[in-house]
Amino acid sequence: MVQGRGSADLVLVNMAAVLCLLVLAGHVHAATYTVGGSGGWTLNVDSWPKGKRFKAGDTLVFTYDPTIHNVVAVNRGGYSSCITPAGARVYKSGKDQIKLSKGQNFFICNVAGHCESGMKIAINAA
Repeated sequence: MVQGRGSADLVLVNMAAVLCLLVLAGHVHAATYTVGGSGGWTLNVDSWPKGKRFKAGDTLVFTYDPTIHNVVAVNRGGYSSCITPAGARVYKSGKDQIKLSKGQNFFICNVAGHCESGMKIAINAA
């Protein structure tokens, strides 16, 4: 049986569809988390990550009042000591969205006394 041009077109359409699905599949697995849940980014949020599985590429949404809080991406030392290292990125919008990097990710609020009151999180992203 002789196949016409329609068969070749159908093969190309199917290949394009499969390629699109593969590209989209890589983005489907990223999740979005609101830090602190309905309470948002606030004091005593340090235990919020417990029991959750994070992956590189997931997005953390920090919701807070920017007149009294902020979010600072810090290293392990900054997290442990509640001291903002030189050059640390400070977020202050009140609705910050931060993508997780593979490995350890640390965030604090550097308003006086807030980090020491549990306004910090440590997340390991696979």
